[in-house]
Amino acid sequence: MSQASETSQLKGDLFRYLFARLGLIALISVLLVLAQVPLLVALLIAFISAFPLALLLFRGLHQRVNAGLAARAEVRKQERAKLRAQLRGEDAGERGEETAKNEEDPES
Repeated sequence: MSQASETSQLKGDLFRYLFARLGLIALISVLLVLAQVPLLVALLIAFISAFPLALLLFRGLHQRVNAGLAARAEVRKQERAKLRAQLRGEDAGERGEETAKNEEDPES
């Protein structure tokens, strides 16, 4: 899968998870207000209880978001390492040869 499609998939998953959690907060708040709980108290209870409920109810979506974020972090880590190597004046080929040389003769 290309990086652009992975990014758009991650964005979609993030928005779905965000709106699912906000919807859960709204649902809990409405139910509590209908049960004659004051609005501010209902909102506080909804925010506190929605976090663990979202982890349970939206487990698949949560795992997709985590996987997407981990993949994106790995790509950024590789890009950062490549940039640092370029800033040091190393080429990827030189670095690979140097690493291979160090593995063969660790005392040098």
